[in-house]
Amino acid sequence: MIKREFTGTLNGIIASISYGTNPLFALPLYAEGFSANSVLFYRYFFAVLIYGLWIKFVKKTSIRVSLKEGIFLFILGIAFSVSSLTLFKSFEYIDSGIACTLLFVYPVFTALIMATFFKEKISIKTLFAILLAFLGIFLLYGNNSASTISPFGSALVLTSAMLYAFYIVGVKKIPAIKHIKTDKLNFYVMLFGLSVYIFNLKFGSNLEFISTPKELFFTLALAVFPTIISIETITVAIKLIGSTKTATLGALEPLTALICGTIFFKEQLTFKAIIGVIMILTGISIAVAQKR
Repeated sequence: MIKREFTGTLNGIIASISYGTNPLFALPLYAEGFSANSVLFYRYFFAVLIYGLWIKFVKKTSIRVSLKEGIFLFILGIAFSVSSLTLFKSFEYIDSGIACTLLFVYPVFTALIMATFFKEKISIKTLFAILLAFLGIFLLYGNNSASTISPFGSALVLTSAMLYAFYIVGVKKIPAIKHIKTDKLNFYVMLFGLSVYIFNLKFGSNLEFISTPKELFFTLALAVFPTIISIETITVAIKLIGSTKTATLGALEPLTALICGTIFFKEQLTFKAIIGVIMILTGISIAVAQKR
């Protein structure tokens, strides 16, 4: 049991940190003139290609699924992908810092779904951990002007959070896919997720093409770190420690983004942000330390 908890928690931490590297690899592509849709297309395209070759020729995993399994995998893939799309689109209407703050309501959505539909009790410690982490994230981005908040942009972020919560719960609770191997599940999530961007780009007519080694490097990095590694580890975490605790560990995502911004993009680290970091780490420590 202790080994199971440790392995699940470690995977949850790795998933959050790897997902938090999105800005590190996406912002340079934006600077090169890539649209959000193109960035997300390349992210999923290379992820499907790399991961598909890995499980086929290295792990030698069969990717055959039944029609029923395929339907639910399609639903999860679309939910995960549209969650990414709505978050990236929200950056056009509200500041990315505010968006990251609003996005962290997804652990709350996750806990509510688990409590409402699966009768999972939400402990006081879990609620306190989520609240503390949320307040910490608010402090990280507390210098943003309220005038930048757009109702439509906020709605996009909340949609992203709800879809992400649905995905986290679905991996754990949908009976038809609970038995599917992690690598097979992840492959189909990424494959079906790619279809969203193919459709959204009108089958490639609005796609910016990769023309330099630098652009290729950042697209491949996006495919590996915040996509393959993140999806692989979060799936393991969900199955080992449950949806609510895995979602709570997601507070490390904006923390990682902050560190990347400070180190690589020379963003200022204020005293308020440092207090926010301490609150996030404290909230996560409470979530990890409590016994199941």
